[in-house]
Amino acid sequence: MDIILNPKVTPKFNRPRNEYKTTNQYKETGTRRGSILKQPFFSVINDHVVEYPTPTNLSYLWNFGSLAGFCLAVQIASGIFLAMHYTGHVDMAFQSTEHIMRDVSGGWILRYVHANGASMFFITVYMHIARGLYYGSYAAPRELVWVVGVVIFLLMILTAFMGYVLPWGQMSFWGATVITSLASAIPVLGGDITTWLWGGFSVDNPTLNRFFSLHYLFPFLIAGASIVHLAALHQHGSNNPTGVKLSRPMKVGFFPYFVYKDILGMVGFSAFFAYFLHHSPNALGHVDNYLPANPMVTPAHIVPEWYLLPFYAILRSIPNKLAGVLGMGGAFVALGALPFLNSSSVRSTRFRPLHRVLFWTLVADCILLGYIGQCPVEDPYILIGQLASVYYFAYFFVMIPSLAYIERAMFDRSLYKKFVRLVVGSPSHA
Repeated sequence: MDIILNPKVTPKFNRPRNEYKTTNQYKETGTRRGSILKQPFFSVINDHVVEYPTPTNLSYLWNFGSLAGFCLAVQIASGIFLAMHYTGHVDMAFQSTEHIMRDVSGGWILRYVHANGASMFFITVYMHIARGLYYGSYAAPRELVWVVGVVIFLLMILTAFMGYVLPWGQMSFWGATVITSLASAIPVLGGDITTWLWGGFSVDNPTLNRFFSLHYLFPFLIAGASIVHLAALHQHGSNNPTGVKLSRPMKVGFFPYFVYKDILGMVGFSAFFAYFLHHSPNALGHVDNYLPANPMVTPAHIVPEWYLLPFYAILRSIPNKLAGVLGMGGAFVALGALPFLNSSSVRSTRFRPLHRVLFWTLVADCILLGYIGQCPVEDPYILIGQLASVYYFAYFFVMIPSLAYIERAMFDRSLYKKFVRLVVGSPSHA
């Protein structure tokens, strides 16, 4: 009787049907539109950032994806402010860089953030790639995620190379001369392509202008490709250390758990970044780039930035110019083709002891290639670089496709041994 007389209490059988709908059904009602988070733009953010179902067992190795996004934002912001003071002309580029360092208020920290930020960006991306290789994040159904990631990696390398040219120091000029002249190795059209890249008959002002324009554009292409990368990832969900698809109860919303975890990772990474900014800002650069570009004086050793050295080593390890260019391009093709070369049904290297040995050998091989890339072109560095290049391609084109069959044979043999041991050791056969 009290329930009927009390207007604040509605009998259960008279309550609106919407009160009994689940969360997904409730989203479809018109009442959802009253919240800011339920509007078209914000609903995408809510579904892909706030409520995105994330495996609960992700380790801190999964932080490097968000750290790469953080580095990209830092590079775009610092690059925009640097472009306000930079002059893209061969007669003033070096002086404008020094002007930023000496005369612009806060210009020194801005340039060091941008220059060292490129190295930080590549550190996070290399760790991100290594984590994907170890835990099999390239395997089906995430082939598109991996391929788009390799495209982003290529865009990063092109952007970094063109940015390295802009200060117009000795290493900038000669690095641009060496790398752009590789196009001349292309049969028939090589000379025309090289002339088109240079905007003339040598690296000069048109080259610098084109590189400056493209260096400003490419980070926004990287940002767009990163959105495609995330969209492809969220289509099938994130991988996890076990490599096994987890059910919904084994997942939680991305916010607040993993947002806080990413923030903690950014704080720690920022401390690492700050060390280089304030204590060793030139440790990751080359001293020759503090000399103005001089076409009449060739540096003793022409080397790119450290993050490009492994691919530069592959290029130099092959005596033929065209074959060297194809080898360097093949290094990226091998990385992008990995999902289609893989034949194993087990993703995570946690459960693949043989692959674990090959993976860490690949890591050591890439570090060795990076070291060889900055060494002079002489023995024994040439031979070591060639052997390291052979292992790199063998890992992708020989070991990965055949490893699954070896592992399957080893697994079947171990099961057979366990079966024999069980039958022979049973009481009925004693």
